[in-house]
Amino acid sequence: MSNRAILCPRCRRLIGSEESVCSWCGSKRSAPWWQFINWSKGSLDGDWIIKALITVNVLFYALSLLLSMRTGEAGNFLSPGNRSLMLLGATGTYPVGHFGRFWTVVSANYLHGGIIHLIFNLMALKQIAPLASNEYGTSRMFSIYTFGGITGYVVSYFAGVPFTIGASAAVCGLIGALLYYGKSRGGSYGGSVFREVSGWIMSLFIFGFIFPGINNWGHGGGILGGIVVAAVLGYNERRRENYYDKALALFSGAVTVAVLVWAVARAFV
Repeated sequence: MSNRAILCPRCRRLIGSEESVCSWCGSKRSAPWWQFINWSKGSLDGDWIIKALITVNVLFYALSLLLSMRTGEAGNFLSPGNRSLMLLGATGTYPVGHFGRFWTVVSANYLHGGIIHLIFNLMALKQIAPLASNEYGTSRMFSIYTFGGITGYVVSYFAGVPFTIGASAAVCGLIGALLYYGKSRGGSYGGSVFREVSGWIMSLFIFGFIFPGINNWGHGGGILGGIVVAAVLGYNERRRENYYDKALALFSGAVTVAVLVWAVARAFV
């Protein structure tokens, strides 16, 4: 009796009826369910990570509003004050250069200046992160997101941006990774990815130059960081994710959690 085509339990791509292993990631079609608990159904599942990133961004937006009310900052109820954002970890030449808050290159990726800012970035994250996870794997996607965001804010610091926040630098890291993937893979599929991502980048920078207050240096730095990290780590069609990739993702997660907990403790205590 012949096998039927199924979705790979690890990478979720199609395994043909004549294939005994996934041609994308090498997993056996008959592998036991528990083989994938740690990395596909557990803490590093792609969908879970994306939902977690969205949740943390929303949570920190709510905390920034709460802190604004607590400190008595005036302004729109849906727009946290700069003092509250500063306390929770906004970055730039002012927080880093004047107060030595180097850790803010991590925390600033989870802060937003208003509801429109938040929604726009989370919509972009929800669209782009699954594509990056599909081509790089969940662990590498999260590492690219983290280091892309850090690179974006380091670049904007050296460019002299005084005060900046938002998830867009990290999202641009994923865009940079997809740009690298399309160019590196080539072929009709790689070419289509490259063209689509190039269109996103062009629209991003046009939008950034039309509307004031957008950190184009952070966007450009995030894209550059995503390209570099993606080139170092590789993508699924070149090699499968290994324990080093997973360890780097766990390290990225541990650093992020530690920085965000530290920021909240300093702001509210």
